Amino acid sequence: MEIAAGRAIRIDRGLAVLDALDPESAAGRLTACCASDSWVAAVVAARPFRTVDRLYAVAAAQLSALQWPDILQALAAHPRIGSPATTEALEARWSRAEQAGAADADATTADALVAANVAYEEKFGFVFLIRASGRSAQDMLAAAVTRLGHDELTERSVVRGELAQIVRLRLDRLLDDLRQEADAA
Repeated sequence: MEIAAGRAIRIDRGLAVLDALDPESAAGRLTACCASDSWVAAVVAARPFRTVDRLYAVAAAQLSALQWPDILQALAAHPRIGSPATTEALEARWSRAEQAGAADADATTADALVAANVAYEEKFGFVFLIRASGRSAQDMLAAAVTRLGHDELTERSVVRGELAQIVRLRLDRLLDDLRQEADAA
């Protein structure tokens, strides 16, 4: 336990591992949360975090500071909703788990989701990104149809918000993984 501002702060084991990793290893782990090189470099450089709240604050601030090409780089690492991730990398495993709702779709919904993905990519030029975790295929399809009605500026704002939610969830998963590794050591 650490004392800050007169109160005890629980030291998170997973965060302690992240803070202690060499920069290259930390970058590799953080890339699974957000595949923007700029974001990863800024978050790695901000270590040590010491508290999970500071990690979240730094991650969110750096995400907000990204230029659109950096966002596109992050989006490129995300598979289409309803499409299987093609590698066994950590990010791909997380994507499969996050998209479980799409995997359970009936054939009609699955086909409509594929068509909506294609229409979205044709309109905007990048993958349809949504925080899929906890959402059904029908919910994701409805969101895709709604978002197809957006202009590009509006959609870029929505994409940033969805990416922020995904990054937060993945930071939690990363800390969980690092805790388990620390406990197993």
